[in-house]
Amino acid sequence: MDTLLLEIGAEEIPAGYIQPALDAMARNLLKRLDSARIDHGQARTCGTPRRLTVFVDQVAPKQKTVTEDIMGPPEKIAFDDTGKPRVAAVKFAEKAGVAVSRLRVLQTDKGRYLSAHKTNRGQASIKLLKTILPEVILATPFPKSMRWADLSIQFARPIHSIVALYGTRLVSFTLGGRIKSGRRALGHMFMNPGKVTIPSPETYQQTMASVNVVVEIDKRRQMTATAVADAAAAMGGQVLPDEALLDIVTNLVEFPIATAGKFDDIFLEVPREILITAMREHQKYFAVIDTTGKLMPGFIAVNNTRTRDMDLVATGHQRVLRARLSDARYFYTADIKVPMENWVEKLRGVLFQAKLGSMYDKVMRVKALAGWLADAVNPAEKEKVTRAAYLCKADLVSQVVGEFVKLQGIMGRIYARVAGEAPDVAVAIEEHYRPTHSGGQLPETETGALLSIAEKIDSICGCFSVGLIPTGAADPYALRRQGIGILQIIRSRNLSISLADLVEKGVSPFAEKSTESPARTATTVLTFLNNRLSHLLADEGLSKDVIAAVISVSADRIPDVERRVGALEKLKGKPDFEPLAAAFKRVENILKKAGETAAAPVDPALFAHASEGALHAACQAVTARVDRLMDQGDLNSALGAIATLRDPVDTFFNDVMVMTDDDDVRRNRLALLTAISAIFGQIADFSQIST
Repeated sequence: MDTLLLEIGAEEIPAGYIQPALDAMARNLLKRLDSARIDHGQARTCGTPRRLTVFVDQVAPKQKTVTEDIMGPPEKIAFDDTGKPRVAAVKFAEKAGVAVSRLRVLQTDKGRYLSAHKTNRGQASIKLLKTILPEVILATPFPKSMRWADLSIQFARPIHSIVALYGTRLVSFTLGGRIKSGRRALGHMFMNPGKVTIPSPETYQQTMASVNVVVEIDKRRQMTATAVADAAAAMGGQVLPDEALLDIVTNLVEFPIATAGKFDDIFLEVPREILITAMREHQKYFAVIDTTGKLMPGFIAVNNTRTRDMDLVATGHQRVLRARLSDARYFYTADIKVPMENWVEKLRGVLFQAKLGSMYDKVMRVKALAGWLADAVNPAEKEKVTRAAYLCKADLVSQVVGEFVKLQGIMGRIYARVAGEAPDVAVAIEEHYRPTHSGGQLPETETGALLSIAEKIDSICGCFSVGLIPTGAADPYALRRQGIGILQIIRSRNLSISLADLVEKGVSPFAEKSTESPARTATTVLTFLNNRLSHLLADEGLSKDVIAAVISVSADRIPDVERRVGALEKLKGKPDFEPLAAAFKRVENILKKAGETAAAPVDPALFAHASEGALHAACQAVTARVDRLMDQGDLNSALGAIATLRDPVDTFFNDVMVMTDDDDVRRNRLALLTAISAIFGQIADFSQIST
């Protein structure tokens, strides 16, 4: 068995395309080998901006030979009375690839049918790879693809070379009618232009290293990190940690060379967030800090080539960055001269969403909703949270955010502090965007938490009201992430707010724009949030059936849902849970079949058996105890009390027939079962729990 190597040499592929494309290529190639019945080992990938490379270890030299029995037409249709084959037999034999004389007749449950025993002998793998590899290349997904020259094929960037080797042998094919596979790969564009011959997959990395191309992404990343750290140390500082930027830069170069540069101290008067963003977003430069974490007037750039005069390279970087920082300083200086209230008024001209009005309209809705939330949670927060809500989108029309969009919220905090706003108000302006991604940081202040909930529920309720509801994988307004964010904030701060009231308040401003009635929209939003809550709890390892059982009863207050799920999860693990659940399910089944609800109270005078009285007494005692324990928030003890009903319920079912012919007795027994069901129903719908 030999190793398969496929390298696609291209013009500069965007950094963010590389790893996803490599992962997709590896998956697709293994899938194609499997479908071709070619045994293989694991896939490995490496890549640079100018090449995507996949290895597959231990690829078998031939397909596996397989045999199969193919069923054909009935014997009476395939042969005449003398045994001579008819057209049906001849056609079946041709289809199966065997002689008519080799057809067999098998006795089946449906009668006698023709059968052909066919052997598919494996072909040479290298022959099949000539078809598989070009298909894998063209199936590689990219956010955007392009065509070039007069070729009909598409790829992220124009392809200039293809290396395709099976062991030392060339896998020969032509892509797009013009690009031929071979053994020669592109060298480093600047330090070793031209092509280099690859003798075998095993020598690929070494050969590419000889022409200054580090193809292994992890190795190149480590080299980049080391080079950047060394350059910062030479300046007397250290690199500001930025793993995401390190990933980007790693896939912008084939051989990393770090260069240190400086900028004027005067720019340090600008908030560090602006400086860091200007260096990072536009130039992909690393910021440098001192031992106390203070920003230094320096940066580290990573180049893709080594030149004779690296000082000249640094000077070039410094000139470019100075222009960027000069603009940023000008924007910031101009911004702090403008009262934030002026920006709020300008939001009237900023569209939030075509059907939902301006950003100013959103701010006013969020302000009202945040005030309502503060009244419900902590009235002392109302003044701060409504002020923060009023200013939370103001920085969107600032010059700095116009240049550096990723600083929205951050600049709002900075401008609010400069304007003398209360610290919690300033911080909340930044925090109301949190969490910004899955697993992201949550607001740390109560003001920020309440404002974040208000802003997100406004977006969700607004979009749902005008029919902009997530479907499948499509969620252009990130409503799922915002819904999860709301739930995470509520859980992290143990906020006992009513989701139903929150959603009703969030939906009400959109009544005139809504495609449905506000009540129906609110129900849809609550279902959406309940589904997000179910996913969150399931991701934490809690049983899906327990979650569904609890949420189906009530999911209005998140802390209560968590307590009920946790308590029920513990009870489910105990030996006597299964018969208890079975007893409840029996109660529910009888009530459902009866098709009537017993509104009247239980009448002990109608008891015909001692087990009815015993169950009634147990029901009253347990109801009182469960009510008390629920008020105290002791869900575990409440469930323990409910579990004591198992024996009297079992005895009741053993001793009496609920659906008796006596109407009064039957209704009384149904009333008793209804009371039992109500006790269980305070916790969960036990009928949904698998046992």
